[in-house]
Amino acid sequence: MRWLWIDRFVEFDSGKFARAVKNLSLAEDHFADHFPGYPVMPAPLMLEGLAQTGGILVGQANDFREKVILAKIPRATFHREALAGQTLYYSVELLHLRPEGASVQGRITAQSPGQASR
Repeated sequence: MRWLWIDRFVEFDSGKFARAVKNLSLAEDHFADHFPGYPVMPAPLMLEGLAQTGGILVGQANDFREKVILAKIPRATFHREALAGQTLYYSVELLHLRPEGASVQGRITAQSPGQASR
């Protein structure tokens, strides 16, 4: 089974930058167990959405000739929980693209319903 943790791209500058969104819906299976009565998006799944956004950016820059695999995350900081009903924005910048691999830098921001769009 494959899981996609992004819903769509809202910006895509080939070889440079990508921005994708994920709408967090109570209908998603992981919210039933994490946590009942307080639906929180697990941090590893948020990181996976960021990795998928970066992976598509890198893959497209290479014309999808190679598989893109996340090798490491040197640092991740979370400032608050992401809850059902919010929208996550994954922003990724391509820093380096070499034959042996690529580096990206990313950021996740959350928006609650009723907040101004970013």
